[in-house]
Amino acid sequence: MSTDKKDARSGKGPGKESQPLIIAKTPAEEQRLKLERLMRNPDKPVNVPERPKEWNPRAPPEFVRDVMGSSAGAGSGEFHVYRHLRRREYQRQDFLERMSDKQKLDEDYIEKVKENQKAAEERTAKRRKKREKLKQKKLMAKKAKMESQKEEGDSESSAASSPSEAEEKEDDAEVPSFIMGRR
Repeated sequence: MSTDKKDARSGKGPGKESQPLIIAKTPAEEQRLKLERLMRNPDKPVNVPERPKEWNPRAPPEFVRDVMGSSAGAGSGEFHVYRHLRRREYQRQDFLERMSDKQKLDEDYIEKVKENQKAAEERTAKRRKKREKLKQKKLMAKKAKMESQKEEGDSESSAASSPSEAEEKEDDAEVPSFIMGRR
């Protein structure tokens, strides 16, 4: 075998340099080293483990035979069986309690989200109503302006026939309907 093939198999080829051994002293440094190792070859797929399944206790036994507990007359091994069953039952009850608490929190959260959506919808409806009202006012003002211009156009054509009437209308328009300030 030639030395080139040996070097290629051992990973110490002419182009490869061996990496110095670095021991991480802190968790952050360990994480940094792992990221650097991953980023050396970005094309390589990364194995991301699946989320572990939630722990579930075993169902309680349907029938337990002759468990006497710690009372007199029990054999030396019976107490350990009793203790084990008791511990398992406490775990199961604790698990059920945690699940009911979690379920209650989930229901409270969903209720709160619904209340927030309802309040937001009410605010939106109120603002929508206000916008529509303003839009109607603008539309009515525009219609009134168009009608007044139309009437003025009609009155100007009739005012051409009587100049004195047109002068009276202009004089009325200049006279203020109220006086501001105090004298």
